[in-house]
Amino acid sequence: MSECIEIRGARVNNLRNVDLSIPKNRLVVFTGVSGSGKSSLVFDTVAVESQRQLNETFSWFVRNRLPAYEKPEVDDLANLGAAVVVDQKPVGGNARSTVGTMTDIFPVLRVLFSRYGTPSAGYSYAYSFNDPAGMCPACDGLGRAVRLDLDAFLDEDRSLEEGAIRFPMFGVGTWQWQIYARSGTFDPAKPVRDYTPAERELLLHGKGFKVDVHGKNGTLNKVDYEGVVDRFTRLYLRRDLSGLAARTREAVRACVVEATCAACGGARLNEAALRTTIGPHTIADYARMEVTDLIGVLDGQDNPVAATAAASLRRVERMGLGYLALERETSTLSGGEAQRLKMVRHLGSALTGMTYVFDEPSAGLHPRDVGRLNGLLRALCDKGNTVLVVEHDPDVIAVADQVIDMGPGPGVHGGRVVYQGPVAGLRRAATVTGRHLARRTPVKDGFRRPTGALRVAGARLHNLDDVTVDLPTGVLTCVTGVAGSGKSTLVGEVFAQEHPEAVVVDQGAIGVSARSSPASFLGVFDPVRTLFAKAGGVDPGLFSYNSAGACPLCEGRGEIHTDLAFMDPVTRVCEACGGSRYNPEALRHTLRGRTIVDVLALTAEQAVEFFPEKAVNARLRTLVEVGLGYLTLGRPTSSLSGGERQRLKLAGELHRTGSVYVLDEPTTGLHAADVDTLMDLLDRLVDRGNTVIVVEHNLEVVKRADWVIDMGPGGGRHGGRVVFEGTPARLLTAQGSATAEHLRHAVPAG
Repeated sequence: MSECIEIRGARVNNLRNVDLSIPKNRLVVFTGVSGSGKSSLVFDTVAVESQRQLNETFSWFVRNRLPAYEKPEVDDLANLGAAVVVDQKPVGGNARSTVGTMTDIFPVLRVLFSRYGTPSAGYSYAYSFNDPAGMCPACDGLGRAVRLDLDAFLDEDRSLEEGAIRFPMFGVGTWQWQIYARSGTFDPAKPVRDYTPAERELLLHGKGFKVDVHGKNGTLNKVDYEGVVDRFTRLYLRRDLSGLAARTREAVRACVVEATCAACGGARLNEAALRTTIGPHTIADYARMEVTDLIGVLDGQDNPVAATAAASLRRVERMGLGYLALERETSTLSGGEAQRLKMVRHLGSALTGMTYVFDEPSAGLHPRDVGRLNGLLRALCDKGNTVLVVEHDPDVIAVADQVIDMGPGPGVHGGRVVYQGPVAGLRRAATVTGRHLARRTPVKDGFRRPTGALRVAGARLHNLDDVTVDLPTGVLTCVTGVAGSGKSTLVGEVFAQEHPEAVVVDQGAIGVSARSSPASFLGVFDPVRTLFAKAGGVDPGLFSYNSAGACPLCEGRGEIHTDLAFMDPVTRVCEACGGSRYNPEALRHTLRGRTIVDVLALTAEQAVEFFPEKAVNARLRTLVEVGLGYLTLGRPTSSLSGGERQRLKLAGELHRTGSVYVLDEPTTGLHAADVDTLMDLLDRLVDRGNTVIVVEHNLEVVKRADWVIDMGPGGGRHGGRVVFEGTPARLLTAQGSATAEHLRHAVPAG
């Protein structure tokens, strides 16, 4: 065996003193049920320690500008390589980040147009929408013009004192409001509609003088006067709204109208940049083309810059993302698309001896595209790198040089290595992964009858090609199709907008922090504290570690985090409360013999037995229903895996009946055993009278659906159409569907 990464005594999160040798220069896949310890071992132990030790090689000046990693709980780690982590965390989400800028392909196109385009606008930055030299002056390079909706902003039937300015940041009592209502410039009791034309113009657009404004403590301040429209425009419209606080952003959006910039037509660039062409195309035309089409255009040019750009674009195409356009904002990418784009820069790297760590790279991929992904992972390994992959997809597991299976169960039931060896051996192993890897299930033979239908008519958003489709009610519908075929657009955007009563459980992050927990997320914590308060005759706040019950030393955190400036940070258990988070007074009170700390240490399964109270018991049962019965009530949500967070979000919605549920790839992050649990839950939801619509690639979900709507036939402009509607049994014989082809391979022969 080649040199190995040696791990001794790993104890991060639920890892149980794990000893392990991971072969280097091999493709190693880590499997196991959700919460079994895969990510704790690969990301929180190996990757974190590699990055921490690499950072130590830099100067203090550089290290102070790098992320600080705390040493993981492990006795020893040896033979580490420099780690490159390719995860599913969102990429830069502001409006100026696009596929072209993220992949560094658009800068190459800027060089191409500056050297070979006519007439030239100047150097490459003259073609950048993020540089004053190239950006459209009307929209500042955003491609969208945002203007104030005066009717939404101002109620002219009211006076300033009555709240004529509807925008809350300029509302009655604010500093901004005082400039207009307390400076003597206007009669604050006079309705705006009664203003003279001169007064109205002064209120909206006046400038060029100072006014006296009295502060809260009576101080007199002289400030430059600026009309409300001009002030609002300067403070909020000449910037990217995504950079504002959520509350402010929503308030601004309620007062504005957004449309494509009339000056640049959405191209983001100024007139000089848009006059430059190579052949019939401008750089904006290149940005609008799908990657596959742009490759063909660049291949028709005979210059080294075009060849460089085409080579980079081919790497994007090899990722199965040929349907994307370079102008696509990164904030609109799915987690799987973002992760694959991150891989682009590594495919062209000449570095070897690296350790690449991937978090479910198959996420968001149709089975058709998984084979292409496997080729990319193998190519990285063959160049002399170690590739570690956390994955559930059996097609990815199948190409591994070695599999390391974690388990045997989730949470406190996991944290151990239950199998290490070749894939063939795993199929014969008596582990949960081994049993599910070896099985092949048929399509179910009985289907529910729809009770009605919810129609989407003439949908044309993004790549949808005038789609009209009926989504049946009272059944489980699975919407399938290759990546970019229009599934999420049809269901997550068009359908959800036309049917706002639907409960949408997407892959967006839930509020996670060290102070949030499953109990607080589900709204269980408040009634639990009330029960403790009644039993002890005290205030409920005493049982909150965010309030009166907090340990005074650690302020309810349970640990002391010490920032040692240039050195690695250190976190230790609080000595005063022993990590309980609570002060002695809170711990003096009990409920049926248990303290609040004892209760928060209960798993959901245990808590269901402990709390007969309906308000608490019913919500805790939802955790068990979604397969999270092993979670303790007080566990920080920041420590949950992606699959656990999505199921926690689903648990929060299970109390509804007669509802329409829309789930976006709910099997992301789920082991095959967890998928079975999820499908049992979805079946129960439908049997209770609900409608469930699932956007999904997992063929086990397709097999258990009542109705399938397959989008395609390809991605981008090659998709956007319904290629099949019917039961999974009928899909098995359908032609022209990539989903049908792979479903036929996933059922028992004969």
